[in-house]
Amino acid sequence: MNPDVEPLPTNQKTAPDDWPDPTRWRILTVLLTALFMSLVSVSIVNVALPAIQQGLNASQSNIQWVLSGYALTFGVILVSAGRAGDIMGRGGLFLAGVVVFTAASIGAGLAPSAPWLNVARFLQGLGSGLLSPQGIGMIQQYFRGAERGRAFGYLGTAVGFSVAVGPALGGLLIQLGGPDMGWRLTFLINVPVGLATIVLGWLWFPRPLITWPKKRNPAGASKHQGLLASLDPVGALLLGLAVLAVLFPFMESRTTPLTWVLLPTGLALAYVWVKWERRHARLGGSPMVDLSIFSIRSFTNGTLIMTMYFLGMTSVWVLIALYVQMGTGRSAFQAGLFGIPAALLSAYAANWAGRRVLQYGRRIVIGGLLLAILGLGLSIAVALLYEQGLASVWWLLLTLSFIGVAQGLVISPNQTLTLMDVPLAYAGSSGAIMQTGQRIGSSIGIAVITAAMFTALSATHSWTLAVVVGFIVVTLVMFATLYVAIKDHKGRVQP
Repeated sequence: MNPDVEPLPTNQKTAPDDWPDPTRWRILTVLLTALFMSLVSVSIVNVALPAIQQGLNASQSNIQWVLSGYALTFGVILVSAGRAGDIMGRGGLFLAGVVVFTAASIGAGLAPSAPWLNVARFLQGLGSGLLSPQGIGMIQQYFRGAERGRAFGYLGTAVGFSVAVGPALGGLLIQLGGPDMGWRLTFLINVPVGLATIVLGWLWFPRPLITWPKKRNPAGASKHQGLLASLDPVGALLLGLAVLAVLFPFMESRTTPLTWVLLPTGLALAYVWVKWERRHARLGGSPMVDLSIFSIRSFTNGTLIMTMYFLGMTSVWVLIALYVQMGTGRSAFQAGLFGIPAALLSAYAANWAGRRVLQYGRRIVIGGLLLAILGLGLSIAVALLYEQGLASVWWLLLTLSFIGVAQGLVISPNQTLTLMDVPLAYAGSSGAIMQTGQRIGSSIGIAVITAAMFTALSATHSWTLAVVVGFIVVTLVMFATLYVAIKDHKGRVQP
């Protein structure tokens, strides 16, 4: 513990009075159903973009914002929503997020124009940003020890299946519904799932769903305070603007030099936010993020590992989609098939690792990163051999499978280890910080790594060399991530 940092509160209850809660597995079912729905909605839209562009006669910028609008609102609201759940109760905000997401899905499915669809996607991101940190926080709240690792393993399995099912389901719905109705079904399919989640959550979540925040006065007595004050609106606004300013230049495809001014602006806002949070805490307020949480080594290192992993590995599937279609002439449906074995293996590996994460600790994450590096190296070899006519591009199904196993061994176990020592009072906001790191890492990684790929393509006019350059950049990021994981592991085992 850093002696210069005020310690985290120790008077917070670390478990409900009747823990272990007998309904915890039913609660997990509701959580995973909603999270699976929101994750499928991300992967399914990628397949539907051409049909959306044709059906709504949308511009390229409109189509870009179908993806970026969701990601922006999701990333901006995460930490604020997580802290609100910590204070007010996670179950109620989780269901509110599902309601918003489901209503936005109806709006997207019935959209008469591209601007309407983009507004609906902004609202979908808002709903997902509300429910996602509550899901992570409730897993921490209702599960302990080995059971928590299993629960996060099931979450990793849901992530893996969503990646595998989304593109295939989207292609099927577009084929069944035709050029106009098909893409609408990719949004409307969320509605029955969302309604079922709302009903089951209402029946199964413990009461009360919402509680009023309290704080201690200087004399130590407890009194109700205003909701806005307890949620630290100034801190929420500063952090939201900082995340928005950092993400926007990487998400807007028509960036200009002026747009990139937002990046240092975002960093400056983040600095102001840190200063505000410290001052707010000194004055007895309730900060949205207690910065002392970063003195927990496992949390800081785990968040850094997650950010760096997403910075690199998220781009792999973008590179593969471009290379397979533009470089080898395969169809979009065929390009989608390349990720299915990896996604299914990721789901299995996440479940396997979730049962063993407390036994092996960060070594599981290290093993996953080594497999990711191996898969990248073998994929580079396949691309080069294919260029020489010595291999089939379909060999990538095997090499990418190593990356799928790596995903299952890294993401869910790292979540468990990162949040293991975090007090329950900060479960939502701490999980949201980690997820914000993922969003920032993904956005920056996709922008930078695809830019490196297209720069190489312009210089060499070879898709093979271009994808190899992209994979090399990802590999370098994975080596840096591996260094952090090994350093964290050594810090844990030292006497």
